Amino acid sequence: MAAEAVSGDRRVSSVMHVRCPDRLPEETYRQVLELLADLSPVVQALPPTAALVELKGGLRYHGTDARHLGEVLRVRTLSRLGIDVRVGVGPTITVAATASGQIDAPGGVLAIDPDHVADWLGPLPVEALHGIGPKQAAALHDYGVHCVGLLATVPPATVQRLLGGRAGRMAADRARGIDPRPVAPRAMPATLTVRHSFAQHTLDGAPVRAALLDLVVQLGRQLRGRGQVARGLTLVLRFAGGASWEKTRRLPEASAHEDDLRTLAYRIFDAAGLQRGRLTGLVLKGEDLVDADQVAQQISLDQAREDRLVAEAVSDRIRAKFGPARSARPPPSCAPHDADSRPAGGGERDAA
Repeated sequence: MAAEAVSGDRRVSSVMHVRCPDRLPEETYRQVLELLADLSPVVQALPPTAALVELKGGLRYHGTDARHLGEVLRVRTLSRLGIDVRVGVGPTITVAATASGQIDAPGGVLAIDPDHVADWLGPLPVEALHGIGPKQAAALHDYGVHCVGLLATVPPATVQRLLGGRAGRMAADRARGIDPRPVAPRAMPATLTVRHSFAQHTLDGAPVRAALLDLVVQLGRQLRGRGQVARGLTLVLRFAGGASWEKTRRLPEASAHEDDLRTLAYRIFDAAGLQRGRLTGLVLKGEDLVDADQVAQQISLDQAREDRLVAEAVSDRIRAKFGPARSARPPPSCAPHDADSRPAGGGERDAA
């Protein structure tokens, strides 16, 4: 198996699958990934709340086993971030992810030795095997296959007929503990998302634009708090009935300032050309994020804009010290511009 490590003549489990608490803030999730990088350089982010780690080199470097490193991770997340995690360890991604799924919240470590994989997987219900979805589990139940051990004895050709070619092959292999996939290093996507849901279906108008302005303010605050800037924005409009509209455009210059984000967000919104569409929610994403110190700051000759940026910085400091309840609402200058007062053209293009 591609993910197995060898210590002398003994095979050891070296894949770690980590599950964080549900609804974990993105910034905290990034901090968990940083803690994982202290254990091994091979970390694969699985947003929004999971990650994989290949510990082959880490085991030799730290001079210990994967179970102990899992306990070290729990101590660090509890002491530094105030959260517990569930850590599964196994010789393959499937075994490690299945193990983490068997741990009760809030946290724990479950390590499966390579020589005990078949015995451990056998009694588990088929829906507990990582990669088996509800529909696949139902199909297997209808055939009389209720546990992973029984699935492992069914001929692969039969499993393929039940679940389909590719899905059947994977299910048959994983039931036997076979999973050649390597852990592929992957960082967090360079995006930041804020959302708003309407309590009732809402037509285009002041409430919608006010909600969009609030998302712009939220996005700007979070970007500045993380020391990042966005090179583009994506706006998603969600409609009653499940339909949606999405558009991405580039900022003329990378920015985290509400002035710049607001101008582009309203241009994208106006491009939707809403008539009588009933909206249920808005999603605003900052795209192609980079560190703010990597972007050159151009001197502006617009004194009104400079004054607004100073006020924005002061507001950020007040919010950081006293909390959001102490900060003032956006000034009138942050209100939506009339169509003829917004600058036209200038560097917009649809993102590829």
